[in-house]
Amino acid sequence: MSETENGRRVSQSLKEYARGIAGGLLFSFPLLYTMEVWWAGFIAEPLDLLVLMVVTYLLLLGYNRFAGMHPDASWQNVFIDSVEEMGIGLLISFGVLLMLNRIELAHMSMDEIMGKVVIEAMAVSIGVSIGTAQLGASQEVKKDDRKARQENNRNSKVALSVLGLCGALVVGGNVAPTEEILMLGVEAQPGHLLMMAIFSLLQSVVVVFFSNFRGTASMSPNGLLFNMAFDTCMSYLIALAVSAFVLWFFGRFDGVSFWVGFAQVIVLGVLASLGASAGRLLIK
Repeated sequence: MSETENGRRVSQSLKEYARGIAGGLLFSFPLLYTMEVWWAGFIAEPLDLLVLMVVTYLLLLGYNRFAGMHPDASWQNVFIDSVEEMGIGLLISFGVLLMLNRIELAHMSMDEIMGKVVIEAMAVSIGVSIGTAQLGASQEVKKDDRKARQENNRNSKVALSVLGLCGALVVGGNVAPTEEILMLGVEAQPGHLLMMAIFSLLQSVVVVFFSNFRGTASMSPNGLLFNMAFDTCMSYLIALAVSAFVLWFFGRFDGVSFWVGFAQVIVLGVLASLGASAGRLLIK
């Protein structure tokens, strides 16, 4: 391999890392500045952190496989890219929390530091993955070729589900740790929850089929009603599942009735459904 080619590859890799760092900060700064997340890191059990890391890594695998920077990459490269992104997320999380004086090496236990860093890093790593793939200049990859290769992957229901999961987690995860979700869930009446559920479904229909976003579904009359119903229901179910998971992780179901827990899922589902529909189009 020539020296010129080596230099170009190193330069390209450095640019990808720079985009990843920018994306990680862009999508996770709200969480890095949220007190409830610092507290969640303080009280998190090792098993909780392990579950979060496994779920995040699976999402990174899915995103890098179906919408990553290198659509023709092998599974081996996808695994490596995902590990790199999680590592960058951990470094960014540690650096920002240290800068904000949220971790003190001399006075905090290693468990507390690791809890805070790991919880924040999982959201950061997803931002790193999105930033690496989406914030790049077009000349680094032949855009038409990339678009054509990715199109086949993205059209599958599995790909749409994975991207919907990432979108719902990025959008809904920024709000899930806050006390406001619990307050809204406690005070919501059945009529309010019904309106939220209907609104969530309608916004998914508008975003996916009528907004003319990049990547929105075409309006072919063949099977339109079936596709609309299937895609909308799939997006909403993904949004509810992601909402339930992040609320459970941040302990929002502890000590509350089933009804309050259910209400919190519906409340957060309004945001998560927007992420599952619009988010998955924007992060393609």
